Amino acid sequence: MGKNFRETLYDQMKDPEFRLEWEALEPERQIIRAIIEGRQLNDLTQQQLAAVTGIAQADISRLENGTGNPSLRTLKRLAAGMGMRLKLEFIPNNGGQR
Repeated sequence: MGKNFRETLYDQMKDPEFRLEWEALEPERQIIRAIIEGRQLNDLTQQQLAAVTGIAQADISRLENGTGNPSLRTLKRLAAGMGMRLKLEFIPNNGGQR
């Protein structure tokens, strides 16, 4: 029987190059999760969210599957369409070191 996603990821994280790339993509994964979870929390389909935001359903789908690159304006529209507000923050990396 094949490995599941978590087992495969665990094995791949042992590779330092893979680990760096995976960690670099964390903000994108957070955006994807926030859109999907916000939509589900509000019991909205992609089509319904598209109707209230004016953002095409196909574009929402691309954002949720990670092939879109949303602007700040788009994220604000999505948040408003889900009855939420957008919060972005910069956090120190390695104790504030650059």
